[in-house]
Amino acid sequence: MSAAVEFSAEVLRLDSAAAAARMEASIRDITFQQLHRRGAIVAISGGIDSSVVAALCVRALGPQRVLGLMLPEADSSPDSLRLSLLLAASLGIRTQVEDISGVLAAAGCYQRRDEAIRQVIPEYGDGYKCKIVLPDLLRNNGYPVFSVVVESPDGHRTKARLTLDAYLGVVAATNFKQRTRKMMEYYYADRFNYAVAGTPNRLEYDQGFFVKNGDGAADLKPIAHLYKSQVYELAAHLEIPEEIQRRPPTTDTYSLDQSQEEFYFPLPYQKMDVCLYAKNHQIPPEEVAPITGLTVDQVARVYRLIDSTRSATQYLHLAPILCEAVPEMLRS
Repeated sequence: MSAAVEFSAEVLRLDSAAAAARMEASIRDITFQQLHRRGAIVAISGGIDSSVVAALCVRALGPQRVLGLMLPEADSSPDSLRLSLLLAASLGIRTQVEDISGVLAAAGCYQRRDEAIRQVIPEYGDGYKCKIVLPDLLRNNGYPVFSVVVESPDGHRTKARLTLDAYLGVVAATNFKQRTRKMMEYYYADRFNYAVAGTPNRLEYDQGFFVKNGDGAADLKPIAHLYKSQVYELAAHLEIPEEIQRRPPTTDTYSLDQSQEEFYFPLPYQKMDVCLYAKNHQIPPEEVAPITGLTVDQVARVYRLIDSTRSATQYLHLAPILCEAVPEMLRS
């Protein structure tokens, strides 16, 4: 069988029952034996990744040892909290809702973001909504530069290219959201002697789609080895509510609706998964193109983007770097 045929034969197909059993055993071992914790905290967002992690923790630890934490803020979609509550009810877990808008406002999150946006759109103010977007990465051969899209209270939309200073200002301010959420997760982890379960899938973990010391922080990451399409397969096996399974992936960070392709990835996750798998297994673009519906040149460009994003986000994966080595501590 040729590599092309072998590759196209649903190579990402998951044995969901076996995969779930392995992950449940790992979650139990990590939580009880390695971390010596009594249960798990899962920040649930109404999305597929956190829903699958919560369901796996319930199966591994029992519903009484899982706390579903919901952390809405002023820009969150109302669907996020509604679907999170739907998931929690289906799993039979305890929940805690913490609206973090006040913490973010006190830290200047919204004010700092708005000041950065006003560098390129001076009229931006109260009642406006916003998001930041990338150009079409498959067609843009230059350095990708973010733009901001704003919507006035009367519904008029304006788009402007962000300067580097404005872009860094917007990102630094919005990163307060992920870091504040993680602060709350660890409050409850300390409160109940629980472990914090992270929710990145393989695509997000590989490509650095997380905030350092924010959603990138966790005690265990149960699905970081699964491609996004495999997470959806597992969701069906775990009987995650249908509405959550049908919900398109979203950042839910800005007040305007925003897809992950607008913000970070060059392709929808189904095609991105295939390209990432193929890149990892050194499958040439010529064999990937007919499977994805892309041209050979487009697949080659995705490969280059994967490499460049890995390089740019390597810092996010690094633990603190010591100036001098510290002798390993002896443990009894």
